[in-house]
Amino acid sequence: MDIKRAGSQPSTKGPADWFTGTVRVDPLFQARDPARAAGASVTFEPGARTAWHTHPLGQTLIVVFGTGRAQRWGGPIEEIRPGDVISFSPGEKHWHGASPTTALTHIAIQEQLDGKAVEWMEKVSDEQYHARANTP
Repeated sequence: MDIKRAGSQPSTKGPADWFTGTVRVDPLFQARDPARAAGASVTFEPGARTAWHTHPLGQTLIVVFGTGRAQRWGGPIEEIRPGDVISFSPGEKHWHGASPTTALTHIAIQEQLDGKAVEWMEKVSDEQYHARANTP
């Protein structure tokens, strides 16, 4: 058994190459071989978001606080709220982040394939981000 105590792992700032706005990443777990899953709690300040990206084995997001947005390439922007679970398929180009006015925290879980968990792409433009979101 391995217990990671709350506050025992340092937070990091989301790198400007991969994020727009203020983002904090708090690592939760990194599986030991042969497992390959990792999880982090990610907090986006209002207006903050990821760049477009893909995951070779997909990604699952569990929204725990606030209101946010998620979009897959070619699809509508979807509003996401606490309790929502969002699954992106392997290789599905997407982005996610906070709403323009409200912060968002989600748990992100993804697996590595050949040592790689994500492929970062271009940033989401302000025009793309501010398009009308579908609300539940």
